[in-house]
Amino acid sequence: MTTFLSQAPDNNRLPVLYTPSAAGQDLMSALPALAGDLARSLNDVGGVLLRGYDVPSVAAFRAFAEAFGHPLLSYEFASTPRSAVQSGVYTSTEYPAHQHIPLHNEQAYTREWPMKIWFHCVTASPMGGETPIADSRAIYRAMPEAIRTRFASGLIYERNYGEFDVPWQKVFNTEDRAEVEAFCQRARIQCEWKPDGDLRTRQHCQGVARHPGTGDMVWFNQAHLFHVSNLQPEVRESLEDILGLENMPRNVYFADGSPIPDAMFDEVRKVLARQTVIFPWQAGDVMMLDNMLVAHARTPFEGPRKVVVAMAESHSNFNEF
Repeated sequence: MTTFLSQAPDNNRLPVLYTPSAAGQDLMSALPALAGDLARSLNDVGGVLLRGYDVPSVAAFRAFAEAFGHPLLSYEFASTPRSAVQSGVYTSTEYPAHQHIPLHNEQAYTREWPMKIWFHCVTASPMGGETPIADSRAIYRAMPEAIRTRFASGLIYERNYGEFDVPWQKVFNTEDRAEVEAFCQRARIQCEWKPDGDLRTRQHCQGVARHPGTGDMVWFNQAHLFHVSNLQPEVRESLEDILGLENMPRNVYFADGSPIPDAMFDEVRKVLARQTVIFPWQAGDVMMLDNMLVAHARTPFEGPRKVVVAMAESHSNFNEF
């Protein structure tokens, strides 16, 4: 059965809810009958929630994600800490439970990203721990035109790896500097080894994008996560005093290298907040998103929580800059 879980802002219908016709129906056995509807819902709405189906294990979730015809992707050029659960299946971002993870499209801070992303709730937190979502098309439409225009030429993401952020060895999954340099060359990332042995990277990426399938314009970046205004004021002040602005763990600039005012991100965050849809997880839930059409987040939580993630269908825009 197909319904809409909630009426999202701007008349978006995220997520489309699918439930079994008989209690306890196995998710994999239901897929052949669901596949066409799921594809249409992803194209039209951007996200679906499959609830009430039997998903007996993480391996069963992995098999479901693989059944859509693309090999599952590894988590490369990581922005946040994750752990592999099985091949192609990872923990959701391992930030402390009390922290909020803002809305973002997976790996939108790069020029290569997954088009599909799946979440499976193994254990639902008794308090909080939701995965809010939002329509990236609606965000783009709601964003002030002046900001859309300014972001249209792209953004420069700068990262300084080390003790204040994820070490470069974990980001690139290697201890070999030559492998890092080869990856950066392929991905068109500028890299620089600093005198202390740590690494600085810069990459020109999209601020907005056109979906290759639907042709719709979407808000597609992680600028509000990388910008120094995302830090708590006292943390930002302390780090700037210790490191200097050029050595902050991460920051983002306009395409011409000029700084982005804090006030601009105040407006961006207001739009994101207005477009956010939140629903509680139930154990066994599987959510599937078109990663360009729908952004996701995480609320703080208490108690046990386990949500695993899989990604597939790599897409890049290496020819666009």
